[in-house]
Amino acid sequence: MHDDRTLVEARLRRVLDERIRPAVYPESVPLQVAVWHAPGEPVPVEEGLAAEPEPVEVGARWGAPWGTSWFRVTGTVPEAWAGKTVEALLDLGFDENMPGFQCEGLVHRPDGTPVKGLNPRNQWVRIGAPVAGGEQVVLHIEAASNPVILDYHPFLPTRLGDKETAGSEPQYTLTRMDLAVFDESVWQLVMDLEVLGELMAELPVDSARRHDILRAVERALDAVDLQDVNGTAERARRQLTGVLAAPAVPSAHRISAVGHAHIDSAWLWPLRETVRKVARTTSNMTALIEDEPEFVFAMSQAQQWAWVKEHRPEVWARVKKAVAEGRFVPAGGMWVESDTNMPGSEAMARQFVHGKRFFLDEFGIENEEAWLPDTFGFAAGLPQIIRAAGSKWLLTQKISWSQTNRFPHHTFRWEGIDGTRIFTHFPPVDTYNCSMKGSELAHAARNFKDKGRARHSLAPTGWGDGGGGTTREMVAKASRLRDLEGSAAVVWETPRAFFEKAEAEYPEPPVWVGELYLELHRATLTSQAKTKQGNRRSEHLLREAELWAATAAVHTGSPYPYEELDRIWKTVLLHQFHDILPGSSIAWVHREARATYERIAAALNDIIGAAQRALAGEGTRHLVFNAAPHSRHGVPAGGAAAPRVPKGTEVSPRAEGGYVLGNGLLRVEIDAHGLVVSAYDRDADREAVAPGRAANLLQLHPDFPNMWDAWDVDAFYRNTVTDLTDAESVETGEDGVSVRIVRSFGASRVTQVLSLPPGERRLVIDTEVDWHETEKFLKLAFPLDLHAERYASETQFGHVFRPTHTNTSWEAAKFEACNHRFVHLEEPGWGVALVNDSTYGHDVTRTVRTDGDRGTTTTVRVSLLRAPRFPDPETDQGVHRFRHALVPGASIADAVREGWRINLPERRLTGAHEVAPLVTVDHDAVVITAVKLADDGSGDVVVRFHEAHGGRARATLTAGFEVVDVTVTDLLERPADEGAPPARDGNRIALALRPFQLMTLRLRRR
Repeated sequence: MHDDRTLVEARLRRVLDERIRPAVYPESVPLQVAVWHAPGEPVPVEEGLAAEPEPVEVGARWGAPWGTSWFRVTGTVPEAWAGKTVEALLDLGFDENMPGFQCEGLVHRPDGTPVKGLNPRNQWVRIGAPVAGGEQVVLHIEAASNPVILDYHPFLPTRLGDKETAGSEPQYTLTRMDLAVFDESVWQLVMDLEVLGELMAELPVDSARRHDILRAVERALDAVDLQDVNGTAERARRQLTGVLAAPAVPSAHRISAVGHAHIDSAWLWPLRETVRKVARTTSNMTALIEDEPEFVFAMSQAQQWAWVKEHRPEVWARVKKAVAEGRFVPAGGMWVESDTNMPGSEAMARQFVHGKRFFLDEFGIENEEAWLPDTFGFAAGLPQIIRAAGSKWLLTQKISWSQTNRFPHHTFRWEGIDGTRIFTHFPPVDTYNCSMKGSELAHAARNFKDKGRARHSLAPTGWGDGGGGTTREMVAKASRLRDLEGSAAVVWETPRAFFEKAEAEYPEPPVWVGELYLELHRATLTSQAKTKQGNRRSEHLLREAELWAATAAVHTGSPYPYEELDRIWKTVLLHQFHDILPGSSIAWVHREARATYERIAAALNDIIGAAQRALAGEGTRHLVFNAAPHSRHGVPAGGAAAPRVPKGTEVSPRAEGGYVLGNGLLRVEIDAHGLVVSAYDRDADREAVAPGRAANLLQLHPDFPNMWDAWDVDAFYRNTVTDLTDAESVETGEDGVSVRIVRSFGASRVTQVLSLPPGERRLVIDTEVDWHETEKFLKLAFPLDLHAERYASETQFGHVFRPTHTNTSWEAAKFEACNHRFVHLEEPGWGVALVNDSTYGHDVTRTVRTDGDRGTTTTVRVSLLRAPRFPDPETDQGVHRFRHALVPGASIADAVREGWRINLPERRLTGAHEVAPLVTVDHDAVVITAVKLADDGSGDVVVRFHEAHGGRARATLTAGFEVVDVTVTDLLERPADEGAPPARDGNRIALALRPFQLMTLRLRRR
């Protein structure tokens, strides 16, 4: 037989495009259109409906960047259409290739009832099925003219990312506003042919099934009269019945389709626009649920649910109804889909506390899965946080984006730093915007790495980011793919149903230990420094506010600010979303974030100040409040007292130029260039700085990644480096016990102050950068005389080890990594810590010296600033302040303590008396991360802590009040299944912790 396969396939493409798809709407009449442009920010629905619009024609330009236009469309259904299905086709000027990334609309009836969202792949509104003829149609469209930021030529700098710089040029052209007859038979034929054509393209050319489909398609095309598609569509469909009825083979891959609309809580749009994106999408999905009985939709991010409840109560009512039916599913149990690398321990815990509590309070539903399809890698402390929140599963997609290494599993158990294991799934479809294309499903089946042991995977299905979620076309395709020969078998299911099946069929999957590092988007650890500093500072202020407010409530009866702390926590958690904290959003987002963090700091400082004044009382004694989890200078952790005054610091000229700092513990030499050429530990008789090298070295790299400017730093950036060694001045500081260095480079200026605090083994480096570079990367380097094959970086509730070598591609790919408060390196018996108050990105490299002692130089570099131009062309421009401290002779215990110290400076107050801590613990390895009153208002004291050194710890926790009962709880302060409760002797509680174990205690007061 002659091979005419390509001829038939080409025929199918053309006939579909030029004849069959256009026949879905065989008749149409224009609607009358009028528009009112809101003068500023979006207005309430009632105001938009009441505004008086002016007539406008199709073809008109509309929509200033970030504007809102209210279109009113009116018309009459022709009498001749009686008995037919009629839809309004409302094209605001969409580009079908950009769902979620351009203009969007929400359709309302005249009474304000929401109908559905309008998006590039969803431009229809059902008028009637069937109509009687003569109906009057009046619809109102709240249309958002969000500009296209990520265009066909991506990553070009643009001023459109902030309303203040975007201008007023109309962005879109009104394209179509019609009433049209919808031909269900033709639409079903389109679905038949698309499913079969896409499946056929994925089958082997020599397979019988492919040719069976080919011939059926040919017969269907022969049956279509191209001059009368509508009259012959059913005849064509009958030719496809046989091939559509052929069942899947028993070994077919099984796909659980979950309706999905991944909506970034901010990214290429501001937070206020996400509120509307969520309203449009939830309107769409509740409408689709009413039309499609098998369809199930899942939405994560409790914050987005809360926005619907607060801002769109009429949409919320529909959502609640669909949730009650089990069709609209709360997912993930987190406040937002946050970054998981940079949030601190307590903040990561509170993501689950606030997320799960919202779903429990609103619906009585508890999520057991963490849902993070788009987050940029996962810290190694996350598994035990998930488990401590009462969850047990994790779904993500993003690891499939890794540039270098392919992750070896799709279903596995992920083991965290404390040994907790979480059943984890990476959908092999490799997208969280699956559209049910044959190519996607075939890729999932081929790509699934656990074949032979498991055969279930999940496909998040729908357009995200305001693209409208799942479409009726996706549902129609899924119904044909439920049991179809040659394809994976598809069924709509909830996340819970998928995980239960997957875990049951694969009870002993492989185990991955340690962080899930994304080999991409490494620069998100540095971009938008002020956003990151605001987050870090807010986390520590929240710790202080809860600690001192709880202490004041118990000791003095002061009111505890439950509602204000709840509100602030939720605001901080929102800003940990995985495009805000990572610095990958438009300028508008980060401008607002900076202002928000300032308000948060002011509010928390007010709470802290009021609590401390209540505790100290009126008096003239000089007190120091210590919120850190370790005592310092005689002031207990979590208490206030007069500190001991240690021996002072001396500054003297250095013979070769520069200065020498000494405090009896360290001797630091700073040369004439302001570089640290020696950091000598007197007790250990050990030099920290590598021979012939200098620390406190600022280094500047070019920084122009191949794509994803704010997200990425590519390895080749290290090929070119400029050491910033020239100094304008090196002199003693104004206090007489520090050294001040000033440098200029390019259009920027750096001022550093180096100091040795009395009685402390740490060199403090305060760096101020007036940054005006473009596409540059600024690092601060510390070459150390240490031989270490691995180093420790703090992560949530512990630390993770990473190699200093690059033996494999997996190790080489980690050329930029995340730490929280410290990085620590050591040889047996002696180490060095580098602690910080606000930076996350760093790199560690090593080399063997070829002359002299042939020892090893291990260099730690912290990442200070970048200057990408997309999506914010002014990223990081301006003045920044950083604090770091180099701690020679540091053990891991010292690194933990100094990391807390630099982030929680003492607060000084005059008062009448010292303040006893609310709780104390007698072992430095047991670090208390939160002291607060229970969220339920009972007055119980909640204490959260963990073992921080990586070993076993036996300790006693002592309460400064009468304890009548102690309960081990989960993160939501509910009794936990953790075996026998710890032994209590009055107010003393015995603790026995394994390495990095996290524990929460609820202490009931008399």
